[in-house]
Amino acid sequence: MPRRPPKPRRRHRDHVPTRPTWRCAACGIAWPCSAAKLRLLGEYRHDWLALTVYLATLQAEAGEQLAELDPTRLRERFLSWARARA
Repeated sequence: MPRRPPKPRRRHRDHVPTRPTWRCAACGIAWPCSAAKLRLLGEYRHDWLALTVYLATLQAEAGEQLAELDPTRLRERFLSWARARA
């Protein structure tokens, strides 16, 4: 049986949130970082409502894990940027 070539290594990590800190796994800044925002806008470009629901769900989860943060700041962090670009 022929051998399969090895899978290529990924040079860059995905810009996804790490829990419970809610920092980006790739760049370490508060998630969603700029790269994550661009990716999400591209993925959901035809379904703004689904993007909003997804981000609101993540905001609620982050709110439980980051209880020391002001809810208004979390809303700005997770949702305001998506509304501004929709």
